[in-house]
Amino acid sequence: MTDKNNLMCDIETGVCGVAGEEEMEVIDFNQPKKFAELYYVTDPICSHCWALEPTLRRFKEQYGHYFNFHTVMGGLLEKWGGRPVDPTNGIFEPADVASHWREVGEYSRMPIDGSLMIDNPVQSSFPPSRVYKVIQKHHGNEIAYNYLRRAREALFAFNQNIGENSVMADIASSMGLDGEAIVKEAEEPIGDQQLKEDFALAKSLGVRGFPTIIMVNEENKGVKIVGSRSLETYVSGLSKVLNGEEPKPKHQPSLFSLLAKEKLLFSKEIEVMYDVEKNELEGFIKKQLTPGTYEEKELLGEHYYVAK
Repeated sequence: MTDKNNLMCDIETGVCGVAGEEEMEVIDFNQPKKFAELYYVTDPICSHCWALEPTLRRFKEQYGHYFNFHTVMGGLLEKWGGRPVDPTNGIFEPADVASHWREVGEYSRMPIDGSLMIDNPVQSSFPPSRVYKVIQKHHGNEIAYNYLRRAREALFAFNQNIGENSVMADIASSMGLDGEAIVKEAEEPIGDQQLKEDFALAKSLGVRGFPTIIMVNEENKGVKIVGSRSLETYVSGLSKVLNGEEPKPKHQPSLFSLLAKEKLLFSKEIEVMYDVEKNELEGFIKKQLTPGTYEEKELLGEHYYVAK
């Protein structure tokens, strides 16, 4: 018989039911010691960084208790003209970017429209990078990282020019920040100074491309991983930094809580986080999310989910 006094409402799922068999649980509020420093060197308009989002999110969620996470702006594009931006990928002018971005979007399944770079190209990645630094200064790393995500969504998926002041201000304002004030401060000399400090750090770390992830331990030894790699690659790198210790992952957050936090997730991000096959995703979503708590949409042949 069910004990009707032993009930609870789950904060993540919103479902009420039996609390569980254990009457009392011993807990420890001591936070584990961070063993490493992780530097993620990136840029707001880096398409391969956008492709890395699903894997990097899972790595942070499951193994973040082993490292302090630092996002470093790398300065991909100061301006067009003068020299090739990315000759390896055949990028010499803005129009060259569109086809490259579309290729990245197709193989990664992180949607990229790309036509913006033909019709209204981003002239420099420095302005959104400066806005990132201003938000980081006043509101902390987590909110700044959230801005970076929202900016990439706007650029790659929804084809907005994140180098324009009005777009940057709108993104910050949608997060509950004073977007106009932040953009104005980013244009002042202090904004440029903060950005140059990130460039100097990236240079000292020996970074030559994006994304680059560098993990360093307390003995000042570490690994550098360049490009968008698999989860197994990052876990293996972390193991090396831990001097061979096999890092133990935390459980993934529930999809309900993850979507509530992120606001928008593409199919690929959910598949990677929960090891779900593409053809099984619809059933997984219906099991994990309550009708009315999310909205399903489609973009460039890919589905995405928005928290209500």
